Amino acid sequence: MAGWRQWLAVAAAAASIGSIAGQPPPELVIEALSERGVFQYDESSGVASDPVGVRATYGDTTLTAKKIRFFRKSGVVEAEGDVRLRQGAELWTGDRLRYDFERRTAEASAFRFGHPPLYIAGEGLRGNFTNQIHTATNVFLTTDDVARPAHKVRAKRIRLRPGEYVEIEGATFYVGKVPIMYLPRYRRYFGRRSFNPFLVPGYRSLYGPYLLSGINWAMTTNLSATAHLDYRQKRGLAGGLDLFPDLGVYGSGEASAYYASDKRPGRDARGKPIDSSRYRLRFGYKADVARGLAFHAQVQKESDAYAARDFLESEYRADREPKTFFELNRWRPNFSVNLMALPRLNDFFRTVERLPDLKVSAFHQQIGPLPVYYESESSLAYLRFREAYDARPAYEAFRGDTFHQLTAPRTFFGWLQAAPRVGVRYTRYAMGENPDRLPENQDRWVFNTGAEVSTKIWRLWPGARSRLLDADGIRHIFEPSINYVFVPDPSPPPARLPQFDYEVQTFRPLPIEYPDYNAVDAIDSQNVFRFGARNRLQTKRKDGVEDLVDWWTMIDWRVDPRPDQRTYGDLYSDLDFRPRSWITLTSELRYDLNETRWNMANHMATIEPNDRWSWQVGHRYLRRWPGLGPDSGNNLIINSVYFKLNEDWAFHIAHHFEARDGVLEEQYYTVYRDLRSWTAALTFRVRDGREEPNDFSVALTFSLKAFPRFRNDRVRPTLLLGE
Repeated sequence: MAGWRQWLAVAAAAASIGSIAGQPPPELVIEALSERGVFQYDESSGVASDPVGVRATYGDTTLTAKKIRFFRKSGVVEAEGDVRLRQGAELWTGDRLRYDFERRTAEASAFRFGHPPLYIAGEGLRGNFTNQIHTATNVFLTTDDVARPAHKVRAKRIRLRPGEYVEIEGATFYVGKVPIMYLPRYRRYFGRRSFNPFLVPGYRSLYGPYLLSGINWAMTTNLSATAHLDYRQKRGLAGGLDLFPDLGVYGSGEASAYYASDKRPGRDARGKPIDSSRYRLRFGYKADVARGLAFHAQVQKESDAYAARDFLESEYRADREPKTFFELNRWRPNFSVNLMALPRLNDFFRTVERLPDLKVSAFHQQIGPLPVYYESESSLAYLRFREAYDARPAYEAFRGDTFHQLTAPRTFFGWLQAAPRVGVRYTRYAMGENPDRLPENQDRWVFNTGAEVSTKIWRLWPGARSRLLDADGIRHIFEPSINYVFVPDPSPPPARLPQFDYEVQTFRPLPIEYPDYNAVDAIDSQNVFRFGARNRLQTKRKDGVEDLVDWWTMIDWRVDPRPDQRTYGDLYSDLDFRPRSWITLTSELRYDLNETRWNMANHMATIEPNDRWSWQVGHRYLRRWPGLGPDSGNNLIINSVYFKLNEDWAFHIAHHFEARDGVLEEQYYTVYRDLRSWTAALTFRVRDGREEPNDFSVALTFSLKAFPRFRNDRVRPTLLLGE
């Protein structure tokens, strides 16, 4: 009896909402929470009830209560008794609630609300889930996620946009039961724009005792700021200001300045003394000027090459040689136009200046009704190559480059894909200042041809199951490929050309076909087959279809190797293995077949079964690479453990051990303490200085749980040192 009554409720409700909205609605399901409950449904009144509870689900909205009454004509539901409304990440609770499925609005006389980091209890709720703006009267709100919060705000009226801001009228701030402040009107932003002072006391061998301090605050609705004032006993005073304008449809930006009067500035890479006035200035801006038109600018000026390293370590690790550039990009479905200017502001970094560089790209597109596709890249640029600390360019030139290619992809036998291609490139160099005495003007032609052949083979075993591997069915996908590239000797060869866009040393295989291979000035002859294969084993898990194994391998066979090449390239392997959803094993290998030795071996295991503990352990081996210096290789063992002892205490340990000489290069130890509304972290770090004294650091940081200052400190532990 209960089953067909449930079905009637669903059918009637769905039909009603469909007639209101004028379009097929999501399915509305009204059901008992427990099969043991006595589900009752009165078709005439639209009332469904169950002693255990009734649940109504409609799209991403779920409403549960002891009794639900549905009004067919209006699409409104009235719920009574232990009401819980979940809309996305928001949770509303109360004894009575009225919800309009069509207008996505809610009303309640008394309610509780939870959407981290904010928790509210009050009266007179008016919730609008379409524009995400809710209002309520006579409320208490807090960011303390416990039953008896240590701090709270009592307000006459609030206006809330979850995840963005809360606006309060008639606000009284309490600590415990004691009122400490009254504000007639107050707006609190969530995230970086929140008003958050911070202090980081600590000690570091290079600094002595230090205190890093600052304040984050919202200056206006579209401008937030962070002010810094730091003192390092051995280095002196430092400070700065960061501004973050948000101009809406006109884009967003950042303007930042940091200055230090350094007592011990040290020496630069040339052994010359560094001036005591040290600074870093940065400006950034991004905007979508119009549909398909974007502008991006970044300017960074530093007093010396080590200013960021000595005072802003996290920033330095993220980008050791920041560039200054201005870029305007116009994108359309079949082509793009990119205009870039890249000047050198910091003369202590090697730079290729582009003043400017204009590039027009035609994407892979069919030529009329023909089974032939065309693509091209053309650029015009004034380029200057400048070495570090050298005021004069090593060489400069106007360069015009144009590349055009035709491909004719075909499918044979219904399973074999083949894509022959042929292309031509012309490059013109007009040399300017040229201390290296390269020829003044040069023309280069490059012809290329080749073909790629590939296929995809798969097989399904729906009955294959494994509790050990959390596998429910197996699908194997095998994708082999052969890519052939032939490029005759270009004239002139790369040795007689200025090298602006050259090959950058990398441990991943470089592309061999054009235009993916973009080292324009280093183009040389090629006669090579690239054999590749990708194997994937997929299975069904609770989150959907996942790759149990994803393994890609490739190797190059050079039919006619150049003097700087061997017959066989390195055998490359890239493997991801997920035996469980919470275990990931990765492997990246390069094996030199000619010398029968490993050039690279990177392995990492990540285990994260829950939020209580996680473990990451890895090994990174790199052979010394020609051209990168004697210290380019390493044999590094990495270990990182996080463990939550209980609700109050947790710890994190990380080690970097260099096995080449048995040195523990870096150690991190962090203890976390949950202080209800705050999180405290005590961090100790030791770095082996090798030729210099060891570097010791210890710091104490505090962060509001509701507005965490550090969201990625286990990956970037230097954040907890305030650097």
